[in-house]
Amino acid sequence: MLVSELRCAICGRSYSPDEVEYTCPHCGQAGTLDVLYDYAALRTRVTPDDVARSGELSMWRYRPLMPLAEDAAVPPLLVGNTPLYETPRLAADLGLSQVWVKDDGRNPTGSLKDRASALIVARAMAEGIEVVTTASTGNAAAALAGLAASVGLPSVIFVPASAPEAKIAQLLIYGATVMLVQGNYDNAFDLAVAASERYGWYNRNTGMNPYTLEGKKTVAFEVAEQFGWDVPDVLVVSVGDGNIISGVYKGFRDLVELGWIGRVPRLIGVQSTGSAACYHAWKTGADPATMEPINAQTVADSIAADLPRDRVKAVRAVHESGGAFVAVPDEAILDGIPALARLSGVFAEPAGAAVYAGAQAAIADGYIQATDRVVLLVTGNGLKDIKSAMRVAGAGHPVAPDIDEVERLRRALQLPTFK
Repeated sequence: MLVSELRCAICGRSYSPDEVEYTCPHCGQAGTLDVLYDYAALRTRVTPDDVARSGELSMWRYRPLMPLAEDAAVPPLLVGNTPLYETPRLAADLGLSQVWVKDDGRNPTGSLKDRASALIVARAMAEGIEVVTTASTGNAAAALAGLAASVGLPSVIFVPASAPEAKIAQLLIYGATVMLVQGNYDNAFDLAVAASERYGWYNRNTGMNPYTLEGKKTVAFEVAEQFGWDVPDVLVVSVGDGNIISGVYKGFRDLVELGWIGRVPRLIGVQSTGSAACYHAWKTGADPATMEPINAQTVADSIAADLPRDRVKAVRAVHESGGAFVAVPDEAILDGIPALARLSGVFAEPAGAAVYAGAQAAIADGYIQATDRVVLLVTGNGLKDIKSAMRVAGAGHPVAPDIDEVERLRRALQLPTFK
């Protein structure tokens, strides 16, 4: 583990890894920290060939590029190594030459956030921590509860009582202590912070804990490797708190520093128009560090945030990659669920399906060109929020148990026959 420093994304102050636990003491919660490495030393110690020879088929194949001792124990659940599908029908629908879907809903608890929780749990085990906690709209909570359960580590979860039932069910099934907060995600976040300060629990809160991003960055490592270390032109990702897009950028940036790739893809951040704080900061050139909370309202609960906690790094990721933010209405997000599923076979929750509507908007705004090679990052499985899916799924066709009834329905629906 070659972590050289933790550096504040706002003021640039540098701290040793054991000097601070969460955010910059000078800048407060907005001062999220970058985990930086001795890249010169890493270049002499690890190569892409070493990764391939490891034989590891999970996110831990990139362990030398992560803040964890080489011999540290890790959770047993298989996190990472998610598929990247080329989707020609989706490309044709969008008017693009090549489109891929990276399906991170295939992780063990159904979302990309398993990557962050796997690393947090591994670090907790290494430090002898007895309780882990987090606030979440559902996915980060399920990820922490599941990964903690896999090693017998108690977890205390703060989640809005309005979170989708399927996500709350996951928490309870994993045996987490679930605090159903009578408020929104931001209320849950603040409560988890207060609890961790009072009781000494290790806090996984997105953005606040610098190592969540270090787990999430492994999705960028996988995309780069799946492209033969020749990265796509554009990667589209939904944005709530901003930690995932920051992690994607950090992963590609690490690989550039190592000389494994030549550039960072342009990152397109997608927000709901009802929860578009980062979009507005980027669009207006406002300082994200001084952003005021909004009243976030969106069907895509996973990207609902009054005050995005990793907003500084999220806006920086888009600026430095030469990308853009787009904001799309909830109706377009919901319509993206069946569109993405029927054109690629990947069933996404609203936040995951937002990338379809986001790609459409980015194409219309000129941020994506027809010849670009584009990856849509699906961050969560559709089974996370069945109610939203059913709103746009359409209805089945009741039929009596009679083949003649099937025939009448077949004719009405103009289904083909081959006899």
